[in-house]
Amino acid sequence: MKCAVTKTSLAMAVGLMLCASAHAKATVSEVEQLGKELTCVGAIKAGNKEGTIPEFTGKWLGAPPGVRHNPHSGEHPVDIYADEKPLFVITAANVEQYADKLSPGQKAMFQKYPKTMQIPVYKGHRDFRYSDAVCETIKKNALEAEVTENQMGLKGRMGSISFPFPKTGLEALWNTLLPTRAYTEESQADAVNVLSNGSIVYGRNESRYLSTFNDPAKMGKPMEDVTAYAFTRTQLPDREKGTVVIVAEPANYGTTKRLGWMYDPGTRRVRQLPDFGYDMPTPGTGGKLTTDSDRLFNGPPDRYDWKLLGKKELYIPANAYRVMQPNITYKDLLTPNHANPKYMRYELRRVWVIEGTLKPGYRHVYGKRVMYADEDTGQAVVGDMYDARGQLWQHAFINMYYSYDLNAWHAGASFYHDLNAGSYLGYALVNERPNGPILDRGGLTPSMYTPEAARNAGN
Repeated sequence: MKCAVTKTSLAMAVGLMLCASAHAKATVSEVEQLGKELTCVGAIKAGNKEGTIPEFTGKWLGAPPGVRHNPHSGEHPVDIYADEKPLFVITAANVEQYADKLSPGQKAMFQKYPKTMQIPVYKGHRDFRYSDAVCETIKKNALEAEVTENQMGLKGRMGSISFPFPKTGLEALWNTLLPTRAYTEESQADAVNVLSNGSIVYGRNESRYLSTFNDPAKMGKPMEDVTAYAFTRTQLPDREKGTVVIVAEPANYGTTKRLGWMYDPGTRRVRQLPDFGYDMPTPGTGGKLTTDSDRLFNGPPDRYDWKLLGKKELYIPANAYRVMQPNITYKDLLTPNHANPKYMRYELRRVWVIEGTLKPGYRHVYGKRVMYADEDTGQAVVGDMYDARGQLWQHAFINMYYSYDLNAWHAGASFYHDLNAGSYLGYALVNERPNGPILDRGGLTPSMYTPEAARNAGN
């Protein structure tokens, strides 16, 4: 969107200030704080005054000493905090005591399920860090990166968040869209619908993701036209079995469309998907997950006006290895109403609050969405979604954990709750799969993400 400045001197001055703030980069003095008062992603290094948020130590890069880890093997992540017990548990009986550190969606969960909903709160840990290469790239991005003039793209360097000092909603949003995460990810994961009566409907997808943005060989280099590719083949439910979807993700949605192709096993044909994304249903989820709700938000930001509502303290899933363990069966995990709280791990963290409001004249099932992005990573962890009337509709969260394969944080099992229907979706579940996600093994190339590749995979 171009900045329009009127001819009056006062209006011109204000207009110029707004234009400058819309494209303002970090100052040299701000960047000098990174790695000192602030962590390299711009998080406050000190804990809070109450001592309920710890100081960032960053003492570990990769697996901690003494932890057995077989790199890039797909083993389920080792829970280094398995012996810890909750400091306290938030329930419907004491929720008001902690209400200022809960999202509207979290509080609505206690109202909807007062007998079963719990949030176990653990001691906070901020002991893992990013590599020096990531941190150096963040410093360069802080001085150089910008959201492009049409608000639909990003100019910056690859391999890290672009805005350690986000000043607008779009800057904070782009941090969630393009953070430091897996370069390659291969998985066979379950998407399980738990209905209001407790019955379960299974979905399963085989996925292969290639994030060229996070290619270690391209760390710190200028942004390329395509940032990522995705391949998904549905295995369950049977009515969708064999469906293949392939996507190519651009760095600038204003100049390059997000391309998607789908192989339909019924017709045995591949067709291009126009306007792929937005509120299209994700295969294998029973229509409970919109395409742009994976990782809480992805894809073009154009249908919403984005605001940065500041920073606050919130109880969010963190160091959430527990829920990923293979000894937890779905029968134990997927209890009615919501996942079994005893397998959840929450910590008090500082988060950026990002609000997207549907623009007039645009269509989407969500009239508003509010995301809470962890200050230590820039990645969205908790989301509340509202309908077109402004009524809270869904609450979702991602169980984030530090992956020793990535030396960065990875999105584990996530849960999407329909507060109207009383059902929920467990997504990216691997407990009953032979392996967890295989991360950064490499071996994936752009040639694997073409219409012909979709046809071959379907056949």
